[in-house]
Amino acid sequence: MNHEINRLILYSDLGEDEILRRVADVFEGLEKGKDQAELRSRLLWQGKRILDLATAYGFDENLWQNYLTFLMIGHVHSFALTCEGRGAGDGSINAIAEADFGVFRRLFHYDFSALESALDTDLLTRLSAYRAIPKGENIYNRDVSERVRELSRAIAAASSDRQVFDLMVDHYRRFGAGFFGLNRAFRVKETAEGIRFEPISNVDHVVLSDLIGYELQKKALRENVEAFVAGRAFNNMLLYGDAGTGKSTSVKAVMNEYWRQGLRVIEINKYQFGLLSQVISQIKARNYRFMLFLDDLSFEEDEAEYKYLKAVIEGGLETRPRNVMICATSNRRHLIKETWKDRADMEHDGDVHRSDTMEEKLSLAARFGCTISYFSPDRKLFESIVRALAERHPEIRMDEKALLAAASRWELRHGGLSSRTAQQFIDDLAGKSAAEQEQSEP
Repeated sequence: MNHEINRLILYSDLGEDEILRRVADVFEGLEKGKDQAELRSRLLWQGKRILDLATAYGFDENLWQNYLTFLMIGHVHSFALTCEGRGAGDGSINAIAEADFGVFRRLFHYDFSALESALDTDLLTRLSAYRAIPKGENIYNRDVSERVRELSRAIAAASSDRQVFDLMVDHYRRFGAGFFGLNRAFRVKETAEGIRFEPISNVDHVVLSDLIGYELQKKALRENVEAFVAGRAFNNMLLYGDAGTGKSTSVKAVMNEYWRQGLRVIEINKYQFGLLSQVISQIKARNYRFMLFLDDLSFEEDEAEYKYLKAVIEGGLETRPRNVMICATSNRRHLIKETWKDRADMEHDGDVHRSDTMEEKLSLAARFGCTISYFSPDRKLFESIVRALAERHPEIRMDEKALLAAASRWELRHGGLSSRTAQQFIDDLAGKSAAEQEQSEP
């Protein structure tokens, strides 16, 4: 097995702790006559890692082949980037890629019988005919699971290295290189080696039609995002207004509606703003449209992180990439806390100019060309939201008059009129209604 792995070029930089390399080391150890009990322990540990991966991603059937497929599509290399969104050309790199994919095709059908016999285990054979226990739909990312299993079956059935090459080129063309192609949302994590993007597997599958009302807001949001994913001129977005009105939900909704058109969302926390330049440098050349999502954004007087954001949005030496959009949600229109002192520099400091401090703070919000306001619904809209949400729960059998009366009592005790309050009321009511029905059943 090490002989095959050492032939890899595009995948030659696999880490030493990669499962494939660790399994190959067990083969090598057996050839060198090392202690079989230790080798068995090392092999079983790698089997456990494959099982853990299968559980995390919902793999099934041949877990060894699922793992190899996951490794192939998750590794970003020069050929994958060349094919991203457009397929392969006629370059010399094609032959190198085909040879690497040929190695994986042989690894797909590797004979483990001699190794298992020597180490008195049938673990890898069991993993090649695995039947998973059904899991809930929110346990793993179905987009990744289904694509890996589909591609794994196709590679296993390929009769030539060229067929595997064609399958991988088609994957890169349709989904891109690495896990940007298979996931729609990511977080940024700082490591000793630099930053990395961690997929968010359990995403909320809400769409804009799930948000009741706010038609003008949804229209403005769609128009700007559609221009962005189509490669036309667009503006950075600021969604501001009252709490619980659907600002973050709107961002999740456009992510779900446009991710198949190349939209990817990267969530960045305020304390990570110093990493923004690194984030953009890693994504600016990719064939996707990246929305950097800054949720619930606001700054206090003594916080200076907003200056990193200002420099990224506009004002630095480097032009902002056309495949990167900044999208922030906030309860504050101007994002940064203002004080009356900011408006009275003449009184405090004898400044003859209008407050420079205030201008400095307001300049951040001014750099969002698309500002969309979300305000709390009036009573009529709130009741419309309650009725619409209740219709999605057949277990709620309350008549409309009683439903709205209960909703009115709920909002008085739970933060007033808002979409969030309506959703919380319906969730509470649906849970209680379901429990009552279960108790009444014989």
